[in-house]
Amino acid sequence: MALPQAKAEALSARIGGLDLDQAGWAAPARAAALTRLTAMGLPGRRDEYWRYTDPATLTAPQAPQAATFDYSDEPMVFSGMTRLKLVFVDGVFDPTQSHDPVLSGVEIELLSKARKADIHWAQGLYGSLEARGQTPVARPLAALNTAFATEGVLIRVTGRAALPVSLIYLHTSESSDAILHHCVKVEPGAQMTLLENGPGAARFNTVLEVEVADRGSFHHIRAQGRDHERRAATHIFARVGAEASFRSFTLTANGRLTRNEAVIELAGADSLAHVAGAAVGDGSFLHDDTVFVTHAAERCESRQVFKKVLKNGAIGVFQGKILVTQGAQKTDGYQISQSLLLDEDSQFLAKPELEIYADDVKCSHGSTSGAIDETAMFYLRSRGVPLAQARALLVLAFLAEAIEEIVDEEIADDIRLRLENWLSRHAGA
Repeated sequence: MALPQAKAEALSARIGGLDLDQAGWAAPARAAALTRLTAMGLPGRRDEYWRYTDPATLTAPQAPQAATFDYSDEPMVFSGMTRLKLVFVDGVFDPTQSHDPVLSGVEIELLSKARKADIHWAQGLYGSLEARGQTPVARPLAALNTAFATEGVLIRVTGRAALPVSLIYLHTSESSDAILHHCVKVEPGAQMTLLENGPGAARFNTVLEVEVADRGSFHHIRAQGRDHERRAATHIFARVGAEASFRSFTLTANGRLTRNEAVIELAGADSLAHVAGAAVGDGSFLHDDTVFVTHAAERCESRQVFKKVLKNGAIGVFQGKILVTQGAQKTDGYQISQSLLLDEDSQFLAKPELEIYADDVKCSHGSTSGAIDETAMFYLRSRGVPLAQARALLVLAFLAEAIEEIVDEEIADDIRLRLENWLSRHAGA
């Protein structure tokens, strides 16, 4: 069925200035993604999974202006860790600020260089998980990314990565509009940790496709920066093999509009997927987590743990689903989304879902929204704890369940520090 004229015109305006690379091994995947995008059109408020979040600034032909941010008052997250750094400035790889991409147990290439070849290991992965993730819910911003991504990294993990790979995104242009596409292939029994941090651009569109083979392990930690005017749409697509694990945690502090989607398929028996996030924001802050986990094999475990702290009219959104297919017996699925509203002007909108076609499973979901516990506050205040410190302690206690999903204690401590600093800066606001 042809797109309505208005949708077709909006799509034409959005992609009019973008270049469809028709050379090299990625060309068929890019062309197929453009076909999907042309059939779907761009997202709008009438679409079921965009009813809480207006995507207009993510789909407009030009990126809205976003002032850059001065981070000099605080070292960047993960800066105290030993890691292999790859730096992107407004979506362009910067070799002068990056390490040589050489790491024991890992092969790393830039998409812009690798795509010129006719054959590449990523040919079977680039765009494939994104395409699988388009049903039953359309994700046109991801298809746009696959078709028009200008840069990214291709990572093949063959052993135990000696260090975390750290993707650092810097935002220096107030009108930058970046599209990055990353692929990670974790071979059987291999392990790696991927770190991402920074705002990336005034408008940032990223896709991360991850294939974890049997007995492999992938750990992903992301910190979305303090630039308040930035807008971002991110997608993670993952397929997890037997006895393998996939873990992802995202910290979001500020940002005008952030939409983080994760589509995870547990394809092998005895596999595990944990997806978690902590978000803090105030004022014109809209943060949307949309997560779909499919159990397609026996004895798999999934966790979705999302916490948001909102103030001064900020809006939080959570849409999460656990789908258990026929034959996925002994499934253990858990989903929790909660918000802490620090005033009466903020909102939390949640849409938790379960869809189960197996009869021997353990699945649960819950969603709550509320204010700070006045009894706990009175207890702390009565023991001489200052008001701002007492509030910070209760907020951190609220966020603790999500942060506990981070396996590495050094990273977890860094994330806690960022949250404490944000609370300190916003204590009187």
